[in-house]
Parts: sequence; structure tokens; C-alpha cells
Amino acid sequence: MSNSAPKLHNAMWPGLVGKGDGEGQEPPISLEHMLDLTAAADVNGQKFEGIDYFLFHPHTDPNASDDEIKRIADLIASKGFVVGSLVAPVWPGTVGDSSMGDDAQQQKFLDAVKVACRIAKVFNNHGIRKYGVIRIDSAEFGIAKWRENPQANTARIIDTFKKAAQIAKDNGERLAAEGEICWAGMHSWKDMLDVLEGVGMPESLGFQADLAHTYLYTLGYNAPEHALLKEGYSEAEFYAAYEKMTDALRPWTIDFHVAQNDGTVHGAGSHDKTGKHCQADDPNGKLDIVKCAGYWLKDAPSRGIKHICWDGCMFPNAVLETPKTWNTILDTMIKVRNSHGW
Repeated sequence: MSNSAPKLHNAMWPGLVGKGDGEGQEPPISLEHMLDLTAAADVNGQKFEGIDYFLFHPHTDPNASDDEIKRIADLIASKGFVVGSLVAPVWPGTVGDSSMGDDAQQQKFLDAVKVACRIAKVFNNHGIRKYGVIRIDSAEFGIAKWRENPQANTARIIDTFKKAAQIAKDNGERLAAEGEICWAGMHSWKDMLDVLEGVGMPESLGFQADLAHTYLYTLGYNAPEHALLKEGYSEAEFYAAYEKMTDALRPWTIDFHVAQNDGTVHGAGSHDKTGKHCQADDPNGKLDIVKCAGYWLKDAPSRGIKHICWDGCMFPNAVLETPKTWNTILDTMIKVRNSHGW
């Protein structure tokens, strides 16, 4: 079966996340080069149809003028792409700061959401963006500080997210909170659900599911009390646990990343100790990507999902610059769409 939706997007941030000028880090890959690598992918005439985009240096100055943002939109369009979901620069060291911090830190977090909404409006008015969300997380990397007072810290994250969701609503946007074990208060499926339900604004704040990260939710890597599986699990045990998790989070899911995980927890640079993405055909991959995607994409149109995106954070540059990488990924995305699309 061949479907035309959801649209197939590639993420631009693998050219940035974990890259830099620090010791042992590889240099970032420019936006135009990432676009060219994406545009070159082709599987029996099917191409990537759009990109998802990180709103920070060196791809984007978050304080760029509207005219500068329009020029970026023109560049993206010239490669044959539209823009879908945007990643707000909510972290310390970017525009934002921790969502569970003091009032000044919270305001910086909210300012980052305002920046993302402004750029989204420019893209929307340009015509290059007609769907997608704005992605956020708690911007509190690691869970040690959160564990000092889980109840109060979760309440603070909820308060920040409520204010952020109102900003998004006022701008005609929706926020998607990324579920990943490295983000405090969002580091387990149960803690993530507590935040979403605590905010209680499903029309403005939902969940972004990433296959690689949510796999680690089942193992309770940073929250053993919420583990659904033990090492050595059987296939039947895995899918029973996976269904329990997806049934809880799917109603909130408004953005979806296709990815693979090899079961290890390691990143790069400042983005260390997080879920490890690996290549779509990695022999050590733990997931049947197509089957697992179906758990998240069930009834996807009713939740406003119009595209899916590949996420390959922290791939080495040599992998990112190999054409076979992108053709294999695109082929996997097509299989997901043909099995679960519309």
C-alpha cells in the first residue's frame, strides 16, 4: 500500500547537536549542507518532503530580523522543502534557561518560546510552513537537582509549561514536550505523563514521541520505579510493556520522530548521558521501527499529525555525509508511512 501522508521530513539538528569546538567534538554541519544531503536522498523516486528545524546558531540567529528569516525560508524552499516542527532554544546557554529555575530563569524559558513563535509566524506568513509544532523540554539537563524535591520541581515545570502553552496558544501554535530520559521531570513515561496532565492544556501542549528515547522509558533507565521491563525481556514482554506506555502517552502525542536505539546511553559534548540514536539498519538496533511506529501513529490524523521526522542526533559527521545513510533512512520512513499512513 502506498500512502501520501504523513509527509516525510528530515531533521536539521543532527548537524548541530553534540557538535562544536570543544575537545573531541566534530564541527557543526552548515544548514545548506544538511539541506543538500537531505535533498540528494532518493528511493525509487520518493524524496524527503520537508525538514524540521532548530532555531539556534549556527543555522539560525534567534534574534535575526524578519528579513533574515525570510532569506532562510527562501533557501529551504530552493531545495524543494517545506518547514514543519521547530525546536525552541529553551536551554541555558541559548536564549532560555531551566523551566524549574527561579523567576528569572523561568522568564528566559518563556522568552525562548516567544522567539520560536515569532520565527514560526515569519515562516507561516512566507508560506513555507503550514503544519508542525514547536518543541520544548524542561531545559534541566540531568535529574540530580530534580530529585532533591521531585514534587516541588515538577510543580515548577508544570507552572512554566502552562505559561509557555498560553504564549503558544496566543500565537496560534502548539508546543510538544520531548520525552527523553535526560530531561528532569520528563525522564520517565510516568513523570512525563504527570507533567502533561498537570498542565492540562492538550490543545496547546502535547507530547513529542521519539522511538529511540521512548524505548528507554520502558527500561526505566533514570527511573527504575517506573520500569516496565527488565533486561533479558522476551519479545512478548516487550510489546506488552510498549503497549502500556504508548496507550498512556499516545493521546497526548502531536509530533513523532522515527529513530532507532541500540540500547546504550551515551551522547556527545554537553548532550551526554542521553538516549543513543543509531542508524536505521544498525544490526544492534533494539526496535522493529515499522511495527513500533504503528503504536504511536494509531489515529494520528485526529491529533493533528501531518508529518513524521527522522532524528539521528549525534551521528558522526562521516555518517551524516554518506549518501547511503539518508537513502536507508528514507526507505525506512517510506515503510512506516506505507504501513501506518493515510
